[in-house]
Amino acid sequence: MKIVKALFCLLALTLFAATLLPSARADEWNKKTVVTFSQAVEVPGKILPAGTYTFQLLDSPADRHIVEIFNADGSQIIVTILAINDYRLRPTGKTVMTFNETPGDAPEALRAWFFPGDNFGQEFVYPKVRAVQLAQTTNVIVPAVAADTLDENVIKTIPIVAVTPDQKEVEVATVIQTTPPVVAAVTPAPVAAAPVAVAPVAQTQELPQTASSLPLIALLGGLSIGLAIGLKLFLKLVS
Repeated sequence: MKIVKALFCLLALTLFAATLLPSARADEWNKKTVVTFSQAVEVPGKILPAGTYTFQLLDSPADRHIVEIFNADGSQIIVTILAINDYRLRPTGKTVMTFNETPGDAPEALRAWFFPGDNFGQEFVYPKVRAVQLAQTTNVIVPAVAADTLDENVIKTIPIVAVTPDQKEVEVATVIQTTPPVVAAVTPAPVAAAPVAVAPVAQTQELPQTASSLPLIALLGGLSIGLAIGLKLFLKLVS
């Protein structure tokens, strides 16, 4: 009975994990994020009152970053925003949203949104008139488009520029890190080989011969004769 209960619990946990997996994959793909603002926030073309909102990327065939902002439960879309890549050096494990400070009591303008674990985020593109104001006020470069509103067709093709604090238009890629940073390979400096001590080679010298080799020859001859005689006697005994 205990085995049956254990198998039943294991099956239930497996089914529960299977129901969560598609949702987790979907959130990773479209970057779905629920965020709560304690005060009003400006996004391109809209002021969001304090409250809870759902951010996610639009499933678009266009090679662009399009962000949709919904109400808290995701049932009603509030605004669609054009964005560009914004790379950072150190990803964090939580959602990060950066803002452009605005003067007085005006709502802070949302600048970029980073999904947990990503080394890039979505930097929001503002209408050109507002981008110029933000660039001058905050002394930062702001991506911009020459349109106050973006419909489904315009958002896919409208040119994106970058506005500098001195009101100049420049190419986005020259002032904002829209592509992954290239890390230059560091070539280690060559290491000089340490000198190897060579051990001196000992030279052998032949000693001068001080005696004749005749006694040694006589000794070897005697041993040979004795060995022959002994072998002969052994063969007689055996036979």
